[in-house]
Amino acid sequence: MLPKHRIPTHPGQILLEEFLIPMEIPQTRLAEHLGVPIQRINELVKGKRGVTSETAWLLSAAFKTTPDFWMNLQTQYDLARSRPPTSVAAIR
Repeated sequence: MLPKHRIPTHPGQILLEEFLIPMEIPQTRLAEHLGVPIQRINELVKGKRGVTSETAWLLSAAFKTTPDFWMNLQTQYDLARSRPPTSVAAIR
């Protein structure tokens, strides 16, 4: 059973651990391949930047995934991080 209040893994960590490390692709090579600044990839991997729709399209093409995959990772992360501490009752 998964914990209910766990923050999902940041998409940058998924990028690093599931794609870059196993495929032995340095961040610099990925940035060059995508035509983006290295800082963009580095900040994403460090969790300092989120996946934008443009980045999702680029990553999906490079790794043969879908942009939805990357955007869903980001959305789940953002929603968990912004969950209000208290709940609001339904309006009637």
